[in-house]
Amino acid sequence: MIMVLIGILAVVALPRLSNTDDFKATAFRDEAVAALRYAQKSAVSHRRLVCADVAADSITLRIASTNPATSCTATTLNAPDGQAAYARSSGNLISFGTGQIYFQPSGLVTSNSGVTTDYTIGITGLAAITVVGATGYVN
Repeated sequence: MIMVLIGILAVVALPRLSNTDDFKATAFRDEAVAALRYAQKSAVSHRRLVCADVAADSITLRIASTNPATSCTATTLNAPDGQAAYARSSGNLISFGTGQIYFQPSGLVTSNSGVTTDYTIGITGLAAITVVGATGYVN
C-alpha cells in the first residue's frame, strides 16, 4: 500500500514541483507590482517625474533631475535594496507595447505626450498588471 502511494505521488506531485517557471513568473509579477507602486510613491514624495522602463525581463526606474520635467534623466532610482533593475527575471515573461510609463509628481500616470493613460502589462500565464492613469493605482 505504501509503495502504491509513493508511486502516485511520484507521478502527480513531482512534475509540479520540478516546474519552477510558475514560481518565477509569480515572483516576477509581485516584484513588478512593487516596482510600479514604488515608482508612483517616489514621484509624489520626491516631487519629480519617475519613468518606469518596462522590458521583457526587467523594470528599471529613472527619476528626473528637476521639476517640472518632460522626460527622465539617466539617474536611476534604485530599489530599496540598492539594485538598479527593480524586478528581474530569467525569462521573457512580459508582453507590453510602449516600454515606458511616466509617473507624474501629482500622482497621475501619463504617456510621453503628457496625456493621462491607463496601462495594462501582460505577464505570461498570470493576471495582467493594471496601472490606472487618473490615480496612479497599480493592481
